[in-house]
This record gives sequence, structure tokens and C-alpha cells, in this order.
Amino acid sequence: MADTGVAEALLRQIEKVDGGADSLELANSLGVDHQVVVGAVKSLQALGDVISAELRSSKHWELTEEGTEIAEQGSHEARVFGSIPPEGLPQAELMVESIQDQVRETLLLVQRGRSTQLEEKEKNELKKRKLLSEVTVKSYWITKDSSFSTTVSKQETELTPEMIATGSWKEKKFKPYNFEAMGVAPDCGHLHPLMKVRTQFRQIFLEMGFTEMPTNNFIESSFWNFDSLFQPQQHPARDQHDTFFLSEPELAHQFPWDYLERVKRVHSQGGYGSQGYKYDWKLEEAQKNILRTHTTAVSARMLYKLAQQETFSPVKYFSIDRVFRNETLDATHLAEFHQIEGVVADYGMTLGDLMGVLHQFFTKLGITKLRFKPAYNPYTEPSMEVFSYHEGLKRWVEVGNSGVFRPEMLLPMGLPEDVSVIAWGLSLERPTMIKYGINNIRELVGHKVNLQMVYDSPLCRLDS
Repeated sequence: MADTGVAEALLRQIEKVDGGADSLELANSLGVDHQVVVGAVKSLQALGDVISAELRSSKHWELTEEGTEIAEQGSHEARVFGSIPPEGLPQAELMVESIQDQVRETLLLVQRGRSTQLEEKEKNELKKRKLLSEVTVKSYWITKDSSFSTTVSKQETELTPEMIATGSWKEKKFKPYNFEAMGVAPDCGHLHPLMKVRTQFRQIFLEMGFTEMPTNNFIESSFWNFDSLFQPQQHPARDQHDTFFLSEPELAHQFPWDYLERVKRVHSQGGYGSQGYKYDWKLEEAQKNILRTHTTAVSARMLYKLAQQETFSPVKYFSIDRVFRNETLDATHLAEFHQIEGVVADYGMTLGDLMGVLHQFFTKLGITKLRFKPAYNPYTEPSMEVFSYHEGLKRWVEVGNSGVFRPEMLLPMGLPEDVSVIAWGLSLERPTMIKYGINNIRELVGHKVNLQMVYDSPLCRLDS
């Protein structure tokens, strides 16, 4: 019998009685399991005021499995007596002439629904022997309600534009709204994909023994952002088309002046084995405040601070923070992004050390196929672009830039001549360099991501 059929049959049964009926009795009369009737009752309650149902509970005694066996075959004592052979036994061996199987008789009374004829002492004794069990049965006392009907009609849950246009809503029955019901809890508290990947990068640096640099100064002077890195003042990156310059405060005034003079000299006259750029270096250009274009300005500050120590000690620094470029916003460029930078300073560091550290770093990201291509940077020599083979795109993709800092940058700071500094940088937004970063984004977004679309997006096309 279908659920709707059970519900309508139940309604017809209730229509025939006055005062209501018990769901157990209705289940027996309909010939269905009691739980089926309970389900029909709940369905009818959801329709509104069709029926009233009062939950009741009652207790009765039932035979256990062993008790049922005794009721059918007799008690254990009676079966022992019945096992005496027909020829009998000497009286000396068996002193009983006949028995009355009271246990079986008592259990049969319970089985026939006449447990009320037993005393509580008898029932408790049989319960101790695990022949009886007391069962609590919950049922509904069902009565007619104000909207009682013997047919079940589906109630509408939504008022549609079609109902309003045709006027059919006037004849339809709507399910009552429960304004006290709690809505589905919104998903909240998730990490942004960039922050999740940033945490993973940070963990990798810490596992490799790096110390995080303080990068809480978005505003930087041109001296630290460009001049200290041996980047000439006529370099295109220092043009207003590429860099955000501040109007207030326009200029910086606090510098380590002896260091600044050495930087000026190596730019304009050369030194430390270099001929420099041979131009008229101007303090006014170095004083201009900007929004930093890379976190390498922080690396320069940290290396200068390291050079002021009485005794040099090797260091490993890293940073992950925002940088700003005066880009024209389009499909492949944004005005800001996050730069990841690693710096290692030690005696006798070589290009081979840089390649080894890069292999270790990218392997921890899950990127094992690397290639290196010679490149040019104003403050590193030699310099290398780093490429990784992407299995999804089936091509080599640039994942970062790297190099060995130039003597023209390090020696004016006061670092020992035999100290080398290797460094590399990449953009946090580039899923190309974080093989598993795409999987994290897929997980958080909750749907498939087109790899080519991601790699062509502005977050992936920015320079490190």
C-alpha cells in the first residue's frame, strides 16, 4: 500500500469512529506495520489541521526468545521429566510421580495477552530468569481536526508568478510557513585561497630554517627600493608610469649617510672592481617616497643591518607581502600583488648553491621538473629565470626569478668580500608555481577550474 493510500485509509477509519482511535489498533485493522501508520500520521500533520495526534505510551509484557521456546515446548523441568523412558525408573532413582508445568502455563497466559492475571511477583521472577521482558510502546491517539477530510491533497509550498497571473492561487492550499524555523547555517570562516597558499609557503620556509623579515612598511624611499640595489636613477622602473610616488610626505630625510655616500659613489664613479653607471647621482631622486615595488627593498635593509654586526654570521631570510606597480588595469595586470622572496647570505655561495636551494624549495611545493634560463637583473649577476614543466598545460611555465646579488650592492653595505648572497622571488598569485595551489582553489571554490583560464588570468601573468 502506498504512503498516500495508507494515509487516506487511515482517514476513512477515523471517520467511522467517534472520539478517536489508537494508531496500534489502526495498524492492526489496516494490516500494516505500526511504523507505516506513524509515518502516515506525521505526513497528515504536515498538511495542517487535518487530524490531531496525541503521543501516548503504554507498557506490556512480552516473551523473550527463551520464554517463547518454553511456551511452545515446555519448561526445562517438564522436559527433563518427559525424558524418562516408558518402562520407568526405580522409585529410588525418581521420587516424583507427576508434575505440573506452571512456568509454561504462566508464559502462555502472557502470550495470549492475559498478563494482568499474573501477580507482580510472578512477572518479576520470570523477568529475572530472562523469560519475560517489559516493553514500552508509543502510539498516537488520533482524532479529527478542523480541516478533516478523507482525501489527501498536496499543499503548495511556493507562490509562483503563474499562480498570480492566472488567479489559481485562490483555489490552492498552501503549506503554512514556519517563521520560527532556523535556516541553513551559512558556510563561514574559510581561509581565502591566497591566504591558505601563503600559509603553506611560510611553513616551507620555516621548515628550511629561514627567518621571516618584517615587511610592514608599504611606503619606502627610492633609496632603499632602487639605489641601494644598484638600480640606476634613469632606469625605466623608476618612471611614474611604473611606480606610485607619494605627494605627502613626498621626501624621506633619514638615511645612514655614510652608507648613502658609498652608494652614490658606486653609482656615479664606480668602485669595488666596478666602473659604475657614470652619471650624476642625485639625492633628490633617492629621497622620493613611493609605494614599494618589491620586497627586495626589505632585503636590502636587512642585509645592511647584518653588515653592521661586529662578526658576520650566515643568515636565511624570507618574506611574503604586498607590493605595488603603477600598471594599467587590464585582463593581465593588477596594481598590486604579493611577492615571495628568499635570501641566503653565507661565505662562498655560488650559482650551484642557488640552484640546489631552488630545487629543495620547489620540491617541497611538489614541483620537481625545473629549468633555468639566463636573465638580466640590475642587482644580481648571474641571474636566472626559473621554469617548471606543467603536466596539465604540457608546457614549461616561468615560476620565478633568481640570482646572486652584485658586489656593487653588497660591498657598500660593509659585508665581507668573500660573503655571497643568493636570492629568488616569485608571486603568490601565480598558481603556475604552486602545483597544488590549483587543487586548493578547486577545493575551496567547490567546482572544476579551467587550467588555461586560470593561467591567463591577471593573477598569473604578473612579474615576480
